Amino acid sequence: DSAKKVAKQFGIPEAMETWEDIVLRDDIDAICIGTWPYMHAPITIAALDSGKHVLCEARMAMNSAEAAEMLEVSRINPQLTAQIVPAPMTLKFDNTIIDLISNNFIGDLITIDARLTQGTFAQPDSDLHWRHDRNLSGNNIMFMGIWYEIIMRWLGPATSVQAVGQAVIKHRRDDKGRRHAMTIPDHIDIIGEMAQGGQMRLSVSTVAGHVPMVDIYICGTQGTIRLSDTEGEMALEAGTLSAKKFKSVRIPKNKQGRWRVEEEFINAIRGVEPVTHTNFQSGVQYMEWTDAVSTALRTGRKVHLPLDAIVQT
Repeated sequence: DSAKKVAKQFGIPEAMETWEDIVLRDDIDAICIGTWPYMHAPITIAALDSGKHVLCEARMAMNSAEAAEMLEVSRINPQLTAQIVPAPMTLKFDNTIIDLISNNFIGDLITIDARLTQGTFAQPDSDLHWRHDRNLSGNNIMFMGIWYEIIMRWLGPATSVQAVGQAVIKHRRDDKGRRHAMTIPDHIDIIGEMAQGGQMRLSVSTVAGHVPMVDIYICGTQGTIRLSDTEGEMALEAGTLSAKKFKSVRIPKNKQGRWRVEEEFINAIRGVEPVTHTNFQSGVQYMEWTDAVSTALRTGRKVHLPLDAIVQT
């Protein structure tokens, strides 16, 4: 029914019964996958095997094993474009942050310290969402992986992970009123080491009230960069060793990134530009980190990256 409604709304001549029907059609060149993560790997692999270009919604997969399989199939079919929808929140700022770091504004990285929330207190009566269901979301936790993807753009990957977390809301009810125990944290604290040197401390929460939604410090031996959202709008500030306080960073229009996912996808298919936001290799990296966080939570141990053995849900 939902497919028929969309087809009618947008003037699409046909609505298919199953995703397999779409993948197997000879008159379709590209597939866009907008399902929850549990279907990303099956549809992506089938589409690539059927000679279709793929644009897949994030997160890439349920776990890094699925992500690695998706990457392998894409490498077997190098003539096909394979792209993941990128984390969009910082596109305006990414180029400037990368330039500041690359031009030695902060010196050597000491730490990236990030607090990321929804700014709301726990709501025990809130409904069960697909993000709360491991059968649908796998090892993904809240919006944790989205922000790690962004951090990788700025600073590269982590080499270790330690984590503690909790489900403050212990149970949620589904649309039929059935109660489900929550096994995915709604508050998590993560620390780790970065490949370039320095450390990371990341706090992610959907139950911390009266807290800024975004507050990130990139601290180095010569300077600090701050990206924050305290009043509903993201702002970038920076300060050097000799400065007395932060100064607002003005971003020229030609440096401001923007949402151009569909444009990049079509351009990549046509051979105009490569996929940068986001390619499957980067997706595997953030899924390995996501699995490492899950393993650290479960075992209480420090987990090193890249993973020696792929972790499944």
